[in-house]
Amino acid sequence: MLAKSLTLVAAYAVVVSAQTYQRLGTCPTLGCILPPDQQDFLPGQFFDLRFEVHAPLNGSEAYNNGEPDEDFSATITTPAGETKSIAEFFSVEEPELETWDFSWYEDLFAEDAGNATVVNVASKIYRKIALYTPGDYTVTLAYYDGSTTEASWTVRPIAKEKKAKNVIFFIGDGMTTNMITAARLIGHKSVNGRYQSLLAMDDFPIVGHQMTHSIDSFITDSANSASALYTGHKSSVNALGVYADSSEDTLDDPKVETIAELFMRIWDGAWGAVSTASIADATPIALLGHSRSRYDYGALVDMTLNGVANYSWVASRGPDVWLGGGAEVFYPGEDSFNGGDYYAAFAEQGYQVALNKTSLEAASSDDKLLGIFCQSHLPVWLDRNVFRENLKDFENDPLGSEDAAVDLPGLKEMTLKAVDVLVSRGSENGFFLMSEAASIDKQMHTMDYDRALGDLLELDDAVRATAARLEELGILGETQIIVSADHGHGFDVWGSADTKYLSSRHGDREKRRAVGTYASSGLGMYAEGTDGISSYGTGANFPANWDPRYALAQGFGAAPDHRENYKVHKDGPRTPAEELVEGDYYANPEDAVDGFLVNGTLPADASTGVHSLTDVPVYAMGPCQHLFQGTYMNIDVFYKMAECLGLAWGEERDVCDKRHWKSGKRGNGRH
Repeated sequence: MLAKSLTLVAAYAVVVSAQTYQRLGTCPTLGCILPPDQQDFLPGQFFDLRFEVHAPLNGSEAYNNGEPDEDFSATITTPAGETKSIAEFFSVEEPELETWDFSWYEDLFAEDAGNATVVNVASKIYRKIALYTPGDYTVTLAYYDGSTTEASWTVRPIAKEKKAKNVIFFIGDGMTTNMITAARLIGHKSVNGRYQSLLAMDDFPIVGHQMTHSIDSFITDSANSASALYTGHKSSVNALGVYADSSEDTLDDPKVETIAELFMRIWDGAWGAVSTASIADATPIALLGHSRSRYDYGALVDMTLNGVANYSWVASRGPDVWLGGGAEVFYPGEDSFNGGDYYAAFAEQGYQVALNKTSLEAASSDDKLLGIFCQSHLPVWLDRNVFRENLKDFENDPLGSEDAAVDLPGLKEMTLKAVDVLVSRGSENGFFLMSEAASIDKQMHTMDYDRALGDLLELDDAVRATAARLEELGILGETQIIVSADHGHGFDVWGSADTKYLSSRHGDREKRRAVGTYASSGLGMYAEGTDGISSYGTGANFPANWDPRYALAQGFGAAPDHRENYKVHKDGPRTPAEELVEGDYYANPEDAVDGFLVNGTLPADASTGVHSLTDVPVYAMGPCQHLFQGTYMNIDVFYKMAECLGLAWGEERDVCDKRHWKSGKRGNGRH
């Protein structure tokens, strides 16, 4: 029987949404709308709209012999109460019907038994549409002769003016308040409980908090958290700038326009990204990349330079400045898109190409700039500045050889160069810059706390230097600076550890006596040096001693089996767990050999720590700083930046014409 009661279909929502695995995270019924229920939009922001009708062939939801309804229909109801078909309302042609199938496991028992559920799908997608009038909309999908699925959407108010000419968004990947507190403790001296200096972030006038969970899970990764921050739309784990659908193709999912795309389209502004990770990593690539899989590295780099294949929000135009690692995606080989030479591709489109710190410094600020300094991610601050001998062990030459890249810039040098380029190229219409301290997260995953906190202090150093450069250029007052994170980790400090005593004891329980709590925690010795200046030549605001006897007792709530001795890992980045039995990770027998065993709390096949639910801080300074007060969702960071930059606009031309930069210069608004 084709018809199935709405009551029975709706009942499946309770079953499916509560499971570890989900048929499609945003679709609890057999009718799917993407973007789904409870989504917000910026007026005039382009997006795609996909409908899917599912027909499970087997499993608990088996329906209609696995034959999806191909005659489904959809309507949209406006804030004024008018209802029209999707094609009529958006003035587009009705798209062709698509069909495919996918499979999934309903729970862990099904996976253990290899009992996959097959789902057949009928779908349509409407590309590059937008809503212009603020208010509440309802999209209704009708299918299976009486079943319906609804999605309620809200279009936010139109921005009336451009309040800041420029925005610089610093992201400490994985950075939490607890990490900031720990970094302050080791990088700044205190006397009788009073700090003698503070972090640059501590001087920001506004502090808020953002909630980080994703659209279909309460723990996010760097891809869907970046999507939320850059588009105002939550997404699924591993997804960038799209709503994840059930199709096989990772690049055809419904897309959402990002803040960089909007800034180029509306203001013809300059933009750039800086990262200590591969520039194709999730946080930087999400500014122009659209894919359900963050691992489509080559395709995403091509997309950033040339636009989405056969589909682009704006005329093809890449970033004005792009600095980071990830050389393997640029030189010809198996990791670049179709094996192409993307150094040459960028050069052909007018980019200067810098492959080391020396050439970065020599590059002109007037022309577009690509800087790729090593394969994979940049070595962390601690190895670049303190344990420099470790650099020779990397096989990360940016041209693809097994040589070590040693002439490396840091986050501060890259950010300052990016500012110079963007000030030059965005002098008329302003600029947007994202600068990421990526290895706070990457080193926290491996519980290499000293390396993570070193990169956090490097981020703060870059923030301090950038504010100084903006003031020197006379544009600090017209630039909104934001410092935040994309997600957090379950990290904290609970005392200190006498590493000398710990190393001398025998047995795990005896070694744990070296951990001091409360009054026994004392004070660390990280600041002991000559007048608080680092003995490593790294200047103020960094530890003078990275290897004190009394170190921080710090750790994770979610980790694999590992050993802890709380000492800095001088010989290179840490590997806390090893696969000693196929599929099972145990404490690495070569790591922290004089430490004590800490039993893991994750599945046995986990090799590193994982992200957590924690809210993360947002620091703000500039013309729109007041917008960032309070506690809000991660998507609201996008809407606050968009309001600051005057990016929301309606269909009427006078909305664009009225928008202005407060200096009196008119924007280059486009319709």
